[in-house]
Amino acid sequence: MSSTACPTTWLVTGANRGIGFELVKQLLESPDNLVIATCRNPEKSTALSELKKSAEGALHIIRLDVTDFANVRASAKEVETILGDIGLDYLVNNAAIVAWDSVFDMDPEKLVDILRTNTVGPALISQVYLPLLEKGRAKKILHISSQAGSMASFEELIAEEHRKLGAYALSKAALNMLAYKQKVARPDLIVIALCPGWVKTGKYSMQDMGGEKGLLQPEESIAGIIKVTTSATSADSGKFLRYNGEEIPW
Repeated sequence: MSSTACPTTWLVTGANRGIGFELVKQLLESPDNLVIATCRNPEKSTALSELKKSAEGALHIIRLDVTDFANVRASAKEVETILGDIGLDYLVNNAAIVAWDSVFDMDPEKLVDILRTNTVGPALISQVYLPLLEKGRAKKILHISSQAGSMASFEELIAEEHRKLGAYALSKAALNMLAYKQKVARPDLIVIALCPGWVKTGKYSMQDMGGEKGLLQPEESIAGIIKVTTSATSADSGKFLRYNGEEIPW
């Protein structure tokens, strides 16, 4: 990227592992991209730091804990300093956690934690970063959702553990509504809820949701996500899509 070129700017939450990390990795293959990768503990994110050595694009790593609302608000100033006179083109709300539970055995405290991370966090981040999105060229918000949040197609889920998801499914259904309401409120933005597919991202845990049983490699999912996101137009705003561009019913 030349010194006079205006880069395409991205901010990705939950970028230190799983699909967030793979998204940052693929975006940095282009010298036209400036990526702000966020995570709770940048000093411990050695894998992200290693990407700087081979990155074609520009990488900035900052602390952003989506459950720490004061930190979310403060982070916008740091991002504004990084971007300078240019705006934010793509805001990717990826950070999320999961619990393997059912609606009749959910821990209410864990439900609150999951809603705070998966739904409230993206809502606040969208608010806080709206002024920077308004200055951007693409003006796109991508919420990483899940088919588990689709009432119309929930029965199509293959894995039994996915069919029983309780708190996680509630949080993603709410995230889908957030995307649609944002589209209605701001037709000048392009807002998409997107399911990355069942991605192989390590063992099941509160952070790594795909697990070893995943059907997709992260590389395939993320390549699709980038294609869908960068090619999306205002006609796609408010839709619930798969990584391959297929529309998912609400």
